[in-house]
Amino acid sequence: MITPVSTGRAAPAMPPLPQSDWALFLDIDGTLLDIAETPEAVVVPAALRDHLRLAAAALDGALALVSGRALDSVDRLFDPLRLPAAGQHGSEWRPTPQAMIRPVAVRPLPDDLHDIAAQLAALHPGILVERKSHALAVHYRHAPELGPDLGARLAAALEGRDGLMLMPGRQVWEIKDAGQSKGTAVELFLQQQPFVGRRPVFIGDDRTDEDGFRAVERAGGFALPVGPLSRSWPSRHGFADAHAVRGWLAAFAERAR
Repeated sequence: MITPVSTGRAAPAMPPLPQSDWALFLDIDGTLLDIAETPEAVVVPAALRDHLRLAAAALDGALALVSGRALDSVDRLFDPLRLPAAGQHGSEWRPTPQAMIRPVAVRPLPDDLHDIAAQLAALHPGILVERKSHALAVHYRHAPELGPDLGARLAAALEGRDGLMLMPGRQVWEIKDAGQSKGTAVELFLQQQPFVGRRPVFIGDDRTDEDGFRAVERAGGFALPVGPLSRSWPSRHGFADAHAVRGWLAAFAERAR
């Protein structure tokens, strides 16, 4: 059994392989996949789909993807594999591989916010806007010096708007429904079979994953942080990077095979 504790070490140790009573929640970008120049440029390693399929089978289906991406984007990435999944930071979800995608957020993001983001993108060629139905991401990986100014401008655009929040990520600002998060997505899954009664484990690399971390800890599980987050989140176990996560999943899949 793993007990998360604050060790004060520079980096946590690799975790043991999943146990049969786990419910596993996986972020995608920066966790399963290496961060790319743009969201569309990520590469899904050839073996990853098979390893995820085998891992899900070994956990009796209690494995879900929990992402800031829209679920149609998630499905394109992992096609033909379909898994339980939540997208847009909990604003949409699919409780089982066969289910339809269900919106959770009450209303879509207002069109004028997309217009404001487009105006910001015109300020610099390094700014990329990722439009979603219930969320909006403004990436500034190629213009890091503009991060604080973009955050201030987006915060100003949200003034007086109830139900929305601005969230920082890894060289990205995201606007989303304030009532939904990766944590609320985890809570929804834990009310559904095959996740009910299992020990929840969330793997993520970004501040946007911390809501998921807190949700699994409240439910008696634990977080496995990835990359820089593994040196700030109080956990005994974690991963150096997405490559380490994939290797860990591969080992579990081969054991299950």
